[in-house]
Amino acid sequence: MGFFDGLPISREKAYLREELSRIDESWCAARFDSLPHVVHILTSKDREGEVQVLKEQSDVVEEVVDEVVHAYHSGFNKAIQNYSQILRLFSESAESVAVLKVDLAEAKKVLGARNKQLHQLWYRSVTLRHIISLLDQIEGIAKVPARIEQLIAEKQLYAAVQLHVQSTLMLEREGLQTVGVLQDVRSELTKLKGLLFYKVLEDLHAHLYNKGEYSIASSRLSERDDEVPTTTAVAFSINNSQPFSRRTRLLKVDNQIGAYGDGSYRPSSVDGSSSFDGRDEDGAMEIHDEATLDEHTIRVNGGDNTPKDVKIVSRQIPTWLSCSTPDEFVEAMRKSDAPLSVKYSQTMVECLCMLGKVAAAGAMICQRLRPTIHDIFTAKIKGHAERANYSRAGIGQATQTGTTGLHYLKGQLESFQLSKQKRQNGISLAGMLLAVSPVSPVMAPMGTAQAAAKELLNSILDTVVRIFENHVLVGELLESKSAQQVDMNTPKSMAEINWNPDAEASRDTGGYSIGFTLTVLQSECQQLICEIMRATPEAASADAAVQTARLAKKGPSKGKRDGSEDGLTFAFRLTDATISIPNQGADLIRQGWSRRGPNVLQEGYGTAAVLPEQGIYLAASVYRPVLQFTDKVASMLPQKYSQLGNDGLLAFVENFVKDHFLPTMFVDYRKGVQQAISSPAAFRPRAHAAATYTQSIEKGRPVLQGLLAIDFLAKEVLGWAQAMPKFASDLVKYVQTFLERTYERCRTSYMEAVLEKQSYMLIGRHDVENLMGLDPASTCLPNSLRPPNMENTATDAEGVEIELEISDLLINLRPIKQENLIRDDNKLILLASLSDSLEYVADSIERLGKACARAANQVEENNNQKNPHHARMSSAPPKDLGAEEYRKLAIDCLKVLRVEMQLETIFHLQEMTNREYLEDQDAEEPDDFIISLTAQITRRDEQMAPFVAGIKRSYIFGGICSVAANASIKALADMKSINLFGVQQICRNSIALEQALAAISSIDSDAVQLRLDRVRTYYELLNMPFEALLAFIIEHEHLFTAAEYGSLLKVQVPGRDIPVDAQDRVTQILSQ
Repeated sequence: MGFFDGLPISREKAYLREELSRIDESWCAARFDSLPHVVHILTSKDREGEVQVLKEQSDVVEEVVDEVVHAYHSGFNKAIQNYSQILRLFSESAESVAVLKVDLAEAKKVLGARNKQLHQLWYRSVTLRHIISLLDQIEGIAKVPARIEQLIAEKQLYAAVQLHVQSTLMLEREGLQTVGVLQDVRSELTKLKGLLFYKVLEDLHAHLYNKGEYSIASSRLSERDDEVPTTTAVAFSINNSQPFSRRTRLLKVDNQIGAYGDGSYRPSSVDGSSSFDGRDEDGAMEIHDEATLDEHTIRVNGGDNTPKDVKIVSRQIPTWLSCSTPDEFVEAMRKSDAPLSVKYSQTMVECLCMLGKVAAAGAMICQRLRPTIHDIFTAKIKGHAERANYSRAGIGQATQTGTTGLHYLKGQLESFQLSKQKRQNGISLAGMLLAVSPVSPVMAPMGTAQAAAKELLNSILDTVVRIFENHVLVGELLESKSAQQVDMNTPKSMAEINWNPDAEASRDTGGYSIGFTLTVLQSECQQLICEIMRATPEAASADAAVQTARLAKKGPSKGKRDGSEDGLTFAFRLTDATISIPNQGADLIRQGWSRRGPNVLQEGYGTAAVLPEQGIYLAASVYRPVLQFTDKVASMLPQKYSQLGNDGLLAFVENFVKDHFLPTMFVDYRKGVQQAISSPAAFRPRAHAAATYTQSIEKGRPVLQGLLAIDFLAKEVLGWAQAMPKFASDLVKYVQTFLERTYERCRTSYMEAVLEKQSYMLIGRHDVENLMGLDPASTCLPNSLRPPNMENTATDAEGVEIELEISDLLINLRPIKQENLIRDDNKLILLASLSDSLEYVADSIERLGKACARAANQVEENNNQKNPHHARMSSAPPKDLGAEEYRKLAIDCLKVLRVEMQLETIFHLQEMTNREYLEDQDAEEPDDFIISLTAQITRRDEQMAPFVAGIKRSYIFGGICSVAANASIKALADMKSINLFGVQQICRNSIALEQALAAISSIDSDAVQLRLDRVRTYYELLNMPFEALLAFIIEHEHLFTAAEYGSLLKVQVPGRDIPVDAQDRVTQILSQ
């Protein structure tokens, strides 16, 4: 039975377990019900037996209980004894506590009787210690002035300021104010305060402009050398139970380094000794935060001579703090990971805060900011000029090295390449291109002046960025210090509540702020840019500094993104208030705005010594450096000044470009375009063109001078667009305007050549246009402009059918009148040259359009990857610059030339009709009209060869063969009679025409021979008897049409007999 398994039953009584296991588990139920057992016994047959079984089980249980009691009896006795002992102890403790209470009450009475005497003794000991401390301090203060001068000489300015502040505060203590011996010390300390202030300010000023010993440039080279190890800090392990000293715990560094909550500075000691205790009274050393310790462990003795584990930590602080008293600021500098230049700035600002000269320092920095920036710019430009002169003079003419020299060499190379762009006949294009361009090669988008200006401005703006980075750091530090400490020189009665926290901060810093610095820097940069572009800014007025200070005091707007009213507005803008520019604004701007206002500052920066040329077109090289400068400045600005990055220099440059540069450029280039297309030689083919056509401009491609100049100007304008992505759409629109004007001029020249001519009127007909589009020869035309119904997928048989349709359509125009043809070969040459020139310009426009699209996509991708600030660069130039119109006009020129040659052929061959070919001798020479036609074909091919490509010449002259063959065959229907010699004459004519066409290198001579052989075969059928002719028709029924076979029967041939039913018999054969 599992319930009794844990009972302590001995081995001798093991049988009890078996007896217990026989007892039913129902007897062990938690809620025992006896009724079923009673009913069972009463209903049993052997009641006595059942009762006896229950008695036996009861005996077993009683025996088990006896065993359990016997096993636990000793334990019960021990527990009772323990409880008795505990009760006794509690009783004794209560008696002891009562006795202790009585003793404490008696001790309290005794101490109360001696309280007054103890208080008097404690007060006397405190007074004596204070007197001894004052005497020690007076002795130490007397040595302070000499110590401060020594620290100043050693450039330990923070230690000197620290000692000065400590001494000054000590002299202000009660008890020392009336000591006459210390009056001289007070006087010396007052003088030293002014000396310290100017020393600190001079070092900070030099550091702001990267001229100090610990500036960015020098600190990068000697960052490790400028750090020296200080006293080794030793810390015990956790085995030492001595608690930490409050003064030695490392404090967290925040904006309140070195200052307490009330704004006052509390030093540690006067004589420069450490305020950190070396040992406690029991000999235990101070313990530092072990999280900052190295892993080097040694064994030293503690105060109880017990070996203890310690860790040695090597600490380093900058050189200028090596003599300073360890305090919170020094500890922060030791723990800081900032560069040395940042640490030095923090140290100098801390010195100013300790001296209470934050406002005075800010005022002096403001006062010296503009002259210093002007001097830096001037020195930078002089340095560039000296390097440029050295490069040209020293290394000079063989290899131009250096940055400026490289740009000079680049300009020379551009000029050399430009001079090489000449025809093979010696005619140079350089003069023509330079004549139409409004800018010189030096001032062009890729010219040396642009490169020099961009390089100079990049260098200066990089310097400005580094300077502004220092000003941002110092400005934030000064503002944070001014928020903690009120100027000590200002009486508290003058302190009033100002509800403008930014104005309050500006006042506490003497007017100095990040906004003021940014305004002055941008104003100086603007004056430099205006000098480069020879513009006159309002910034050069005498009261520019006053305007800057007034606008800089405006707090940054927190409620508006538009800084036009509440935010900082750029004070310097381009103005024409003092200049009257009626009807000549663009010319005056291009000349540099030489007429200046009366208040314009005459002193400049000397950029003329560096730049090959100055002028408004340098705005293109100015834009991108200014844009990059604005992005860098915006990334450095604190959050509350973030909107200042959207105003200022970039806004000025963008407004200048939009209001002055772009209009000037449009007027200048419009004049250049007008000059290029209105020149007498603009649309005049070259008189001495090369013998063969070439695709390269440099090798002599005879592009018309007007279109070549327009292409040059368009590329130049898009070069300006590449330099200024934001204005790319405007510049592309300018290019579109110029190209549209040029297209109109090309259209006019085209119309002058084809006006009222039959070929021009034919290509305008819808049926002719469709047939020419289906003509296999049109495959040489650009597919991009071919309508969908002009896609040529015709087979050879279909192509022949289309050629026959075109020739039939043209032949039906007979008689062709001479006045409806273009008889002037010069006009035909003009059309050929115009077609090639238009195609050249169209190709160039397509390349430019793709380049603009790629540039726009690249800019858009960059904008998506950067912050929204770059959205100003986004520009979507039009995809179509007019290339399709140019190409369509070029195709029209080719179509006119092709149709013109076909009409010329029909004009000459129409003399075959309405005449009798009854010759009396063999044909030795072709007819006169054939001689005239072949001579004309040869002459025009030779004249057009230099102006169009071979495949285009094939298109122009390729239609002559099919028209001539078709016209020759159809001419038989109009002939009255022909003899054997007449047939020979016509065959001789076809041979002459074949020879003339085969002489054209671009034409397939086999195709010409095949078509004209058909003509000769057709006329030779006239020499056959009728029966032989029928046999030929049976064998070659598809070689000629039924009408053509009928013409063979109708014409009168001497000596040939034609039956009366000849026509019916031929018709029957063909119908089968």
